Amino acid sequence: MLLLHLGFSLAALAAILAVLVLPKGIRMHRWLGRVAAAAMLLSAASAFGIQSRGHLSMLHVLSVVTLLNIPYAVWMVRRGRIASHRRAMLSNAGALVVAGLFATLMPGRTLHALLFG
Repeated sequence: MLLLHLGFSLAALAAILAVLVLPKGIRMHRWLGRVAAAAMLLSAASAFGIQSRGHLSMLHVLSVVTLLNIPYAVWMVRRGRIASHRRAMLSNAGALVVAGLFATLMPGRTLHALLFG
């Protein structure tokens, strides 16, 4: 489950970076935005399959927020509320980066052990 989660997270990160550098509103921005949103939803959902000692951690709160915030961001852009959409998507991207850094740099985490151990 960890590798699946990592794959979704890295795909989301790559799509987010591309969306950030593309001109807003063009077809590629919208297409990669959908890819990023789907990858973030799948990453958030797959996080629940990763538990430390059989329990959820505080990082799972970010997964719940992401599962709620992505549909909200989509709803906002469809209503033409671009600023709200931008804030929601940037907060999701920030949460993805924070969770990734925490999982990578925190000793005792599986990804930290794989990369540095």
